[in-house]
Amino acid sequence: MSFEFFLGSLEIGLIYALVSLGVFISFRLLDFPDLTADGSFPLGGAICGLCLYTGVDPWIATLLGTLGGCIAGMITGWLYVKLNILQLLSSIIVMIGLYSINLRILGLGPYIMDETSRMAGSPNLSLLDAKTIFSPFINADYTNQYIVQPLMILGFVLVLWWLVNSFLNTQKGLALRATGTNARMAKAQGIPTGGITILGMAISNGLIALGGSLFVQTQGGADITIGVGTIVIGLASIIIGESVFPAKRMWVILLSVIIGSILYRLFIAIALGNELLQSIGIGTEDLNLITAILVVLALVLPKQLKKWLRKRGKSA
Repeated sequence: MSFEFFLGSLEIGLIYALVSLGVFISFRLLDFPDLTADGSFPLGGAICGLCLYTGVDPWIATLLGTLGGCIAGMITGWLYVKLNILQLLSSIIVMIGLYSINLRILGLGPYIMDETSRMAGSPNLSLLDAKTIFSPFINADYTNQYIVQPLMILGFVLVLWWLVNSFLNTQKGLALRATGTNARMAKAQGIPTGGITILGMAISNGLIALGGSLFVQTQGGADITIGVGTIVIGLASIIIGESVFPAKRMWVILLSVIIGSILYRLFIAIALGNELLQSIGIGTEDLNLITAILVVLALVLPKQLKKWLRKRGKSA
């Protein structure tokens, strides 16, 4: 694996670390099976991409993409809390609706810039000439691009890790954790569980959309398909992180989720770059299959290792 390839994998791993933090809030803390992630990730990318395409400041574009994800999460939470639609079904409804919305957003760019007379949806939007948050720090010949982008994204991840940890130790954050642990008891203690659930879903999908906003800026374009498998990647990162770094303190748990995301991308990079696997026909089209296998291994191996150590201890 070349150094540039390693940095590229690290960069993607750090972006998906934000996604993993968002998935952690919904799945682990709120106990909310949320598939909105597969729609909010490309939503953040689509909104950010549209803004960049039309000349909006990259930082404002990134913020707007994040806010778009927050709104998507709030709608999912609202469908569950106010309309009593099942959690999983609420997220599926929003995810399906976001697919069409994302197509429309991606098609708005050329229409706004008078490049086409018809406002129609589009599956992608090129951002090769657009300014990003990374542009001021990258040389004209792009020689330092592979260093600048991972470092800036690492800054994002560290700041969000600190903010999320700080929030989860506030009164609202503790209420969110209590709601996910036992909603009935939390409600009996006077916690507005409905509002807390909507707030948690907004934060969760906001983080995921932020990852999408950063992703399109590193890839030079926004595409409708970037959200496929987002929730699986987030869950895989959480499971790997918790398996490798089991912890009880919240700041350590959040850190393990981030490390799990990085390890996941490195595992994927190693698997796709392995000559033996390539010789038997394994390629980039098998990415989701490799992800599924990694998730199974991360779930099964720690349990099997504990059983083996227990048996070994008894036999000794």
